[in-house]
Amino acid sequence: MYLFSLLLTMVIISISACEKANMDNTYPPQPLASLPVKPEIPSISSLPEQPPVLIPLYPTYVGGGGGSSIAGDRTLGDFEEFHFIPNSYKFWTNPNFATTHLLEDCTGSECECSSGEENCEALPAFANILLEPENFVWCKGGPYALCYYSGPADESTDLSCTITADGRFANCNCFEIPWGTYFVDINAILNYGVYQDTINVCGADGSACSGSANINKAPVCSAINTNHLIPGADMVSTFSFDCVPSNGLGQTDCAPNLYAGCMTAPCHRTNTPGIVECSCPIFDGPYQVGSTLLNPSEDCTLEDDLVWSAAYSPSGVTIPPTDPCVPDAPGGNGCPLFNTTMTAPIDTDCEAICEAYACMNDEGIESSYTCDAALCTGQCSERALLEGACQGLTNCSATGLAAIIKLSSEVGCSCCASQLCGCQPNAQTNAAVYDINQRQRDLSIIPQCDINATLCGSPITQTLMQ
Repeated sequence: MYLFSLLLTMVIISISACEKANMDNTYPPQPLASLPVKPEIPSISSLPEQPPVLIPLYPTYVGGGGGSSIAGDRTLGDFEEFHFIPNSYKFWTNPNFATTHLLEDCTGSECECSSGEENCEALPAFANILLEPENFVWCKGGPYALCYYSGPADESTDLSCTITADGRFANCNCFEIPWGTYFVDINAILNYGVYQDTINVCGADGSACSGSANINKAPVCSAINTNHLIPGADMVSTFSFDCVPSNGLGQTDCAPNLYAGCMTAPCHRTNTPGIVECSCPIFDGPYQVGSTLLNPSEDCTLEDDLVWSAAYSPSGVTIPPTDPCVPDAPGGNGCPLFNTTMTAPIDTDCEAICEAYACMNDEGIESSYTCDAALCTGQCSERALLEGACQGLTNCSATGLAAIIKLSSEVGCSCCASQLCGCQPNAQTNAAVYDINQRQRDLSIIPQCDINATLCGSPITQTLMQ
């Protein structure tokens, strides 16, 4: 899958000395705090064109030793700070590398244009442009960040987006999601090598990797799940429905202004459990926010140096298609849990499915069962429970996990593959599932066991007697 990108790693980028990883210091000409008005973000079409360059997928260690980062091993000073790959602001604002082109001031479904056309504006990946809902490629894995609700600082959970002193980025506090189904805007992949791989597989519009039947088909999914998209990051930002049951799903159109384009931006864990800080590039243009604002003329512009995390769709739709449903997603957008009317397709290899469920974490617990018990009934505010339940899945066979995803997608159900194939967890896993169910009840969450009498587990005392 990564043959093209791995070949690209053999090529050295030719970038002038002022374009080193720490970015040049000529923009803006003075710190943001001293500016009387908002900083000007240069139009991508106003910058001089440069010849195309080949981009390595995995940049090298600053302190020696090549290769990509392992999140848990990152220490201050080991890595240069990567915002995107290549780590050059001029590259990403060069028209040669624009990922979308829109007619100026156009709204609706016929706004896409080609470079060279009159009034055709080249837009960078960090503008987070969606031409159609199918631009979202479907993935499953984790961890990943959810910045859909980020921007203001006046909520009980601080999800503020603060513009940096140079005006190029915003530090956005976002939810950390340990595991689940998530979506990536194909136009907003901030690793150019992975972007090229992904459009080669999925098409320029991403439609060949959209829909539940194509989960994890896109190369960007593997790059995110293996933490190879942005070196040094603990995870990157995507979109998901994980917090819809508690936080809702809104949208408001806003007039042109600064906003943070957080899709695939690098994120790092903070001292606040479940909250990560993502470095989101700033763009100036029309946008939509993921909240229903009562007074858009005032609420679209935040106070002080805060901006919304946002995206822009000329047609006005900035979420993935959910028809008929999203496997393994909580809430109304998710597929239903298992019921007795559901059956596995006749050609299902249930032996392989059950073998995939038997993958154990370091504590001898089969994580796919415990993850299923927590994932599809969980709440955004209790992500720590999900993190423990899904611990170890990243070490399981990608082929086995793909088989589980495929079966759930074919049947159109959530957290259901083990029930469809009659797989049975070991005694230690049964005890862990029982404990997860009880902890959900303690949090006023109805576990799957209480809904369909599956994944109930058994208490440790009963397990020891068996």
